[in-house]
Amino acid sequence: MPDSGDVTAVDATQRTDAQVRVFGVPPRDGARPEEILDGFLEALTSDDPEFSIAREYLTEEAADNWEPERSTTVLRDGPNRGAERARSGRDGGFQYTLTGRMVARVDQQRAYQPSEGAYSEPVHLVEVKGPDGMQWRIDAPPTGVVLGESDFLRIYRPVNKYYWATEASQQPGRPVGLVADPVYVRQRIDPVTEAVRSVLSGPSDWIAPVVDSVFPDGTRLKSPTKALVPDDQSRLKVPLDKQADRVGQAQCVRMATQLLFTLRDLTSSGVNEVELLRSDGSQLCVLDENRADSVVPAVTAGHPDYQYFVDDGHRLVRMTGGADGESGSSAEPVPGDFGVGEQGLRSAAVSRDEERAAGVSLDGRSLFVGSLTSGDGLKKTEVRSRSKSEEERLSAPSWDGRGDLWIADRDGARSRLLRLEQGAEEAQEVKVAGLGEGTVRAVRISADGVRVALIVAEDDRTSLRIGRVERQTDGDSSQVAVTELRTAAPHMEEITAMSWAGGSRLVVVGRESGGVQQLRYVQSDGSTPSGGSLPALTGVKEITASEDDRLPLVARSDDGIVRLPPGGNWQTVVEEGAAPVYPG
Repeated sequence: MPDSGDVTAVDATQRTDAQVRVFGVPPRDGARPEEILDGFLEALTSDDPEFSIAREYLTEEAADNWEPERSTTVLRDGPNRGAERARSGRDGGFQYTLTGRMVARVDQQRAYQPSEGAYSEPVHLVEVKGPDGMQWRIDAPPTGVVLGESDFLRIYRPVNKYYWATEASQQPGRPVGLVADPVYVRQRIDPVTEAVRSVLSGPSDWIAPVVDSVFPDGTRLKSPTKALVPDDQSRLKVPLDKQADRVGQAQCVRMATQLLFTLRDLTSSGVNEVELLRSDGSQLCVLDENRADSVVPAVTAGHPDYQYFVDDGHRLVRMTGGADGESGSSAEPVPGDFGVGEQGLRSAAVSRDEERAAGVSLDGRSLFVGSLTSGDGLKKTEVRSRSKSEEERLSAPSWDGRGDLWIADRDGARSRLLRLEQGAEEAQEVKVAGLGEGTVRAVRISADGVRVALIVAEDDRTSLRIGRVERQTDGDSSQVAVTELRTAAPHMEEITAMSWAGGSRLVVVGRESGGVQQLRYVQSDGSTPSGGSLPALTGVKEITASEDDRLPLVARSDDGIVRLPPGGNWQTVVEEGAAPVYPG
């Protein structure tokens, strides 16, 4: 027990104290039915690896059949209960109905899915004979785990597991990169082992059509492995079952890359080297962080050299700036024709290798592509908006890690999502399934090119949607479509700006119903991790982030072009400027 320091109240739903651990209490002798149900619900919020305490509140048969890993239901304020005599014909039993407002479900693959509406599920209790007489126990528990949102955020944490983009989802002949698949793991119940098991089990259903795992089908940890623990050199040995015994060296390295990138995202793991073992304990392969970076194609911008924006002379300019946010506070024109100002720009995008740029003309009608390494002139593409309203013409463009350029023509009811393969002059229209009556207002393509973030306007609301990019190749031509749109910031009804900020994270500017403008991080699966809020900034119109979270956010606000270094406050760079962007 502590013998000094302040006294603070602690309850089961507190989410700000990372040191608090919650343990369930077994049922007491002679407990009433409502005490049994309350004790069971409380045990679901504990840091109990196998939910062994929660099972003590169940009958023997129910304890054997209950599957807590089947799903996790997240309710706004936790489950509420009402009681009535059972009408199911079970003499002397009690039936309760758990109710609440749905927030989300986490499925058996650990994938988060936002869900709205009312939750209602019956729970039944009966009297059974125990060592000290008759005891009330639950014989019909709820499906999986049910808990409140604050408990969920305390117990679980988001982790990106990684898979390789399929060849079919990329241009033929081009290198294939890793794609982040966000899942939730229990952060105090061996997250390293849970993350590894999750990778081996395969990608979640939503991302599965465009990614592959190079682990042989059915590969699992060698039985009876219970926990994986790095050694004092931060190396992790992963014993696999017989499914992986005949894997070749090249395939094994790609398998190890998936695991190492996943564990790197799980920062608490501290793992910097992975060794895969055959079922007999012999080494399959070993991979450290330095070699892993060389295995994965450079589809992200990595650590970009510059941040870019359009200055008050409508030129594309750049500035340096590291995590301290202080260096490079002055901007200089970019090399090439985008920096001379002959073609006025309203927005721009820089390729992830920082060798090319694309810009939208000042009137929003035309798109230009040019080099940042030579003065070869600007190439005017065939993309042209005919909208009479400047606000409904071309959006800001966006480059993916494969060199394709994406842009939206916001022409009223005729809005189109367009893709220019390798920044070519001619654009291909991309069909967006499930868009309905909505119109695309902004587009940001992920580095891997298989997910796209869209701001969609529909009725009086603008929302953030994430779509899966699927390609079908027919000879030399390919058709691209965006499928299975899902909402990434379900509680916001007016999204004004957004940017990718990592493998599956975005930074969003918007407001909730009746609220004020706020800046926060959200996950591409629709979840909002704890601590996602950012320092307030008035009048934010545009924002950009790097895949490297050590670099500052850059935004355009009422104060001009501003930057937010990690752990710092917003700082004004220049008072006049627009369209800040990192490469991508």
